[in-house]
Amino acid sequence: MSRLKSTAVPESHTATEFLRGQASKIFDTIVKNDNVVIVNKNSKPQNVIISYERYKRLKENGADI
Repeated sequence: MSRLKSTAVPESHTATEFLRGQASKIFDTIVKNDNVVIVNKNSKPQNVIISYERYKRLKENGADI
């Protein structure tokens, strides 16, 4: 079974980056590096993006998501 990676400071992106066509690049990086990304809107955290594989691992380990 895979161990969950722990990152001291998650990567962050602004909602504007997604609106400017960077979503595909950001999603690819999330999957490739198994990153956790926080999406900020108006300088406030709004969403967290994780890969589907990480999501499955979290569910297998009993995370309540």
